[in-house]
Amino acid sequence: MFARLRSDIQCILERDPAARSTWEVITCYPGLHAVWLHRPAHWCWTHGLKWPGRFISHVARFLTGIEIHPGAKLGERVFFDHAMGVVVGETAEIGDGCTIYQGVTLGGTSLYKGTKRHPTLGKNVVVSAGAKVLGGFEVGDGAKIGSNAVVIKPVPAGATAVGIPARIIPSKTGESADVTEDAKPKFQAYGITQEDDPLSQAMRSLIDSAAGQEHQIALLWQAIEKLSLAQKDCVPADAAKTECFEAEKLNQLVGK
Repeated sequence: MFARLRSDIQCILERDPAARSTWEVITCYPGLHAVWLHRPAHWCWTHGLKWPGRFISHVARFLTGIEIHPGAKLGERVFFDHAMGVVVGETAEIGDGCTIYQGVTLGGTSLYKGTKRHPTLGKNVVVSAGAKVLGGFEVGDGAKIGSNAVVIKPVPAGATAVGIPARIIPSKTGESADVTEDAKPKFQAYGITQEDDPLSQAMRSLIDSAAGQEHQIALLWQAIEKLSLAQKDCVPADAAKTECFEAEKLNQLVGK
């Protein structure tokens, strides 16, 4: 038991640069208190003591601002960072090493009792501030959920989900969507990624394609104009013989 408590404290010291000492973590981190209070609540729930389990979770919610249903399953080294307003549903499962920020909801979309209504997070998943993960699907190991994303479908291992509804940025290596290129991946707060948003990538592809087509059309009209020098009025006055498509400006508007 004491080894697990030490592991809970150490994971916070490793992931939060604001944590200066073990004493500070023990006394000033509501995410740690929420995890510690969830364990007796979960024990009561799984041993048929439903009301005591709910009451302990209710007290934990009052003290920490984090609502974890006593039926939810939490792995080891789970860190609720800031975490005010976090809601974890009854059938949710959170794997080892996960990090969850403030305003996150692990919710369900089904009203049927006894069914898997809430998501399952794999190991080392990062769920950023304000994200909503809704449904009884799986989020793979090492995946990242961007801030304010609304995830309603499974996320592959190592991928990043961003947007409303969430779009999936696959991992290039198939292992991690981390922003670093180091051989040894390291933790990145709030699950940030340098990969472009998929919608932005698609928009830039369309812009590049339109610019290329305009260039080809201009070349064709210029060629027709040269071939028709002997015959006047062969080329229409409104023929697009010069390019005016502002691809660079549009790419800047799309952004990253």
